[in-house]
Amino acid sequence: MHSFGYRANALLTFAVTILALMCAMASISDNLNHPTPTSQVQVLNINWFQKQPNGNDEVFVFLAAEYGTPKNSLNQISLWDGIIPTKEHAKFWIHTSNKYRFIDQGSNLRGKEFNLTLHWHVMPKTGKMFADKIVMSGYRLPQEYR
Repeated sequence: MHSFGYRANALLTFAVTILALMCAMASISDNLNHPTPTSQVQVLNINWFQKQPNGNDEVFVFLAAEYGTPKNSLNQISLWDGIIPTKEHAKFWIHTSNKYRFIDQGSNLRGKEFNLTLHWHVMPKTGKMFADKIVMSGYRLPQEYR
């Protein structure tokens, strides 16, 4: 007969195999979900990318969805980010899906109003970092998801 160690090893191996299969199925099913949200964001003519006396290296830019809940007055979800290394790269047009997931844990975001906020941080070689933002309001999440 098989000893207790052999039986425990077989049971543990079977459990880990089933867990690995469940993880693989969850990963595959996540790739089958293709939501199709659309948005139009326009930021025109920010002329702040000027040579600073201390010399700015680059500008970090990110677009965030911001909304409030009864528990937290400000929630931010980063939708896109990028680094603008030179003045020549400061004017661009992108068509992209969000880099990070816009996740609704429960039904808290259904029909929720939110703002799109474009944040930027000027990162100088030396000295104080400068940060600012533009808030674009009037967006609402759908009541129903697929």
